[in-house]
Amino acid sequence: MYKIILALLLGAMLSAEMINGVSVVVKGEAITIRDVKDEMHLSKVNATMATDILIRKKLEAAEIQERKITVTSSEIYDDIKKVAAANNLSIDAFYDAVRESNGLTSEEFKEKTREKLLSQKLYSAIAYSSMSMPDEEEMKEYYELHKDEFSRPKSFKVIIYSSPNEEALRKKITTPMFISDEVKVEERELPYDKISPELAKLLEKTEDKNFTPVVMDQQGGHVSFYLQEAKKSHIGSYEDVKNQLSNTLMGQKREQVLSDYFARLRGNADIQIVREVK
Repeated sequence: MYKIILALLLGAMLSAEMINGVSVVVKGEAITIRDVKDEMHLSKVNATMATDILIRKKLEAAEIQERKITVTSSEIYDDIKKVAAANNLSIDAFYDAVRESNGLTSEEFKEKTREKLLSQKLYSAIAYSSMSMPDEEEMKEYYELHKDEFSRPKSFKVIIYSSPNEEALRKKITTPMFISDEVKVEERELPYDKISPELAKLLEKTEDKNFTPVVMDQQGGHVSFYLQEAKKSHIGSYEDVKNQLSNTLMGQKREQVLSDYFARLRGNADIQIVREVK
C-alpha cells in the first residue's frame, strides 16, 4: 500500500519537474517547458514557433541590456494615454477594458507596455542606420502591383446604438428584444471621408452584419455601431495614398532589416536545445 502511494507521489513529482524543466538555454538564460506551453496557448502556435518566439525575446532582452536602453514611467503613461484616447476611453475605462478582454491588471499591462516600448527603441536603434526612404519609382511600382491594398469603402451603412449606461448598451446589442429608454438607436450612412480615421479603421475591421466593440463617445457616453453594409470599394489615387505607400514600404524594409539582424544574432549566439517540446 505504502509502495503504491510512494510511486504515485514520485510520478506526480516527476511530472511537475518535466513541466517546469528547462527546454532551451539562450546566452545563459533558461526557457522552460512551461514557458513554451504558455506561449503556445497565448499565441495559438505550435511548439516550434513558440520556441522561436521565446528565443527571439531572450535575444532582444540581451540586446536591450547591452545597449543600455531604458523606458521611463512617463513614457509608459503617455503611451497608455495615447492608446486609451485612440479607443475613446478614459484611462480607468481603458484599464477596465484590458482587464475584461485580456485578464491583465493595470500593473501587468504597464509592464507589457514597458516591454513593448523597449522593443520599439531597440528596433529603431537597429534599423535606423540600415534604411533609406523609398524613392518615387519604388513607390509607383508597388502601387501598381498592390492597388487592392489601397481600396477603401465609399461609405458605411450603420445602425448606431448609444447610451450613457454601458451595461444597458451591452445588454441591448446582445439581446435585440431588450428595450430600454437609456439606449438610443439611429440608422445612418457614414461617408468614409467625413468620419474620423479612428472610426473608419474600426468600421473597416468589422464584418458586415456585426457590431463593433463598445467605445466611448466624445460626451463620455458609450456607443456601438452595427455595420449593415460597407458600400462599394474605392481605390485611392497614387497621390492620395503616397504617404501610406511610403509608410508601407518603410515598414517592410524595417521588418527585413530586423529579421536579418536577429537571424545573424541567433546564428552567433550560444543557444542550447535541452529538451524539445512536443
